[in-house]
Order: sequence, then structure tokens, then C-alpha cells
Amino acid sequence: MSETVYPSSQGQTAIVTGATGGLGLATSIGLARNGAEVIVTGRNAEKGREALATIARTVPGAKLRFEGLDLASLASIARFAERMNGQPVHVLVNNAGVMAPPQRRSTQDGFELQFGTNHLGHFALTGRLLPSLIAGEARIVTVASLAAWKGEIPLDDLNATESYRRFARYRQSKLANLLFSLELDRRARAAGAPLHVRAAHPGWSTSSIITNSAALDISRSPASRALAMIQDRLGNVLFRLMGQDVTAGAAPFVYAALSTAARNGGYYGPQGAGERRGPPGPAMLPPSAMGLSLAEKLWQASENMTGVRFEWERVR
Repeated sequence: MSETVYPSSQGQTAIVTGATGGLGLATSIGLARNGAEVIVTGRNAEKGREALATIARTVPGAKLRFEGLDLASLASIARFAERMNGQPVHVLVNNAGVMAPPQRRSTQDGFELQFGTNHLGHFALTGRLLPSLIAGEARIVTVASLAAWKGEIPLDDLNATESYRRFARYRQSKLANLLFSLELDRRARAAGAPLHVRAAHPGWSTSSIITNSAALDISRSPASRALAMIQDRLGNVLFRLMGQDVTAGAAPFVYAALSTAARNGGYYGPQGAGERRGPPGPAMLPPSAMGLSLAEKLWQASENMTGVRFEWERVR
């Protein structure tokens, strides 16, 4: 990311969710390097302090602060938005995510953990921050995945109460991220809102998301959890051999947020074979992400589940 030159972000504020490690931390470094004041968010304050120290060592003089934010809690999201208090936000990177816990788990509000965190949490956060985003004429980047290509949106069982298959539900959440971004762009344009909405994916990038998710499963024995973590680490080895590191994986996120070549409603990812690795640029949309009806139905379901509505009439 350091080799790419973008228009300066001096005087701008950026929020990155899930920014205490992995792709979120790499994204924060890229935005800080470009001059933005970065609000690093996460659930763990100690990890937040460590992330700030890492960014400060990498980007001396960076403007940073940590804010607690749990995307698996609608109350935490509401409190975070209240603390922002309408402060202009120029970049929002919806990055935080959970990947494939072996057993079904729930958010604090009773949603299946992956759909609730990866999609509903970011849907609610973006809606709650809408006045700040409008004030900053923000670029909103929502992180999807190559997994979206095999994703389905079971509108009659979004919460996985009837069936839970860990990777199927992860793919569901990532397709939902992409549908949300495309529908948000359409609605922002229709409302005449000065927002710049894009989506991006990291290709095959090494990250702690798989191992962290395996460790979440407290219902299993220590030996069983250890085996799951070994299996998932092997997956990270495969990603490392055939993919790229987190700095390169985060490059499409920074590109979508900062590049003058990025377009509203666009989707960005690595340009190598299979979009698994390489420099950032336009990505291919899965056919399942192109249906307006599905995106509209998911939006309505998301409003009903979170109680958050995008009040465009208040920000025109």
C-alpha cells in the first residue's frame, strides 16, 4: 500500500471496524499513512492499545484513537454512534468479521453470530452513523469476500434457526455484505446523498479470523478446540502459499476508499488469477449479487431485525 499514491487524507477522519488486528489493522495503517485521523475500533481495549502502538511505530506522528465497538451488540453500536455525535466521518471501512465458528453461536441480540456481526452489525452501524457520513461526504467501503460467489440468502431462515452449516452461513454473510453495499449505493443516489459507496474483498489473505473463530467455540473440549484451530491454521497456510499477506489483502480496501479511479457502486479486489492475489483494481460481481429484488428484500429484513432505518429525509 505504501507504493501507491492517493490524494492526501489530511484533516479527514476514518473509522475502521475490527481494526485491532489482521486486515483491519493493515487498513488502518494504510489510511494513517495517507494522513487520515484513524478511529481504531474493536471489542478489546488492551488489543486496541496494542494496535495504536503498532500503527504509531509504523506511521510516526499518526493521528489515532481507539473506540470500543462490538458489532455483535446493537446497544454497543448505538453507544458508539452517540459518542460520534454527528462528527463528520470521511471514510468508513466496514471490515470486522467472524468466520465459521464450528457451532452456531448468537450475538447479544440473538442473531446468528456471522450474519449478525458481519452484516447486521455493519448495516446498523452505517445507519446510525448516517448524519456523520453525510456531513463528511464519506466513502463507505464494506468488506465482502470471494466466498460470496457461493453464497445464498435464505430469506426464510436468515438467522440459521432451522439449519446451521458454518461455511454456508459465512458465505451468506459475505454475500449480504455485497448486497448491502450495492443497495446502499442505489438508495444514496436516489436520495441525492453525497456518499461514495464501494465494496472490496482481500482475495486469499492470511488473517487470524479463521483461528479466532475456532477458538470461540467454548462448548467443545479443549482438545477438540485445539484440533479445530490446527485445521483452520492449515487453511491459513494454504492461503499463505496461494494468496497474499494482510498488507496486500487490505490494499483493495484502501484503494476503494481513496483512489480517484474507484467508482460509486464499484467492487474492488486483487487483479491476479482468480482474484486471489495481486494489486488492487475492479473485481467481478457474483451473479447472485445483481438481483435488485433480493437486495431490497434483504434490506427490509435487515431493518426489521435491527430496528435501524436510514432516515434520508433528515440529511438531504
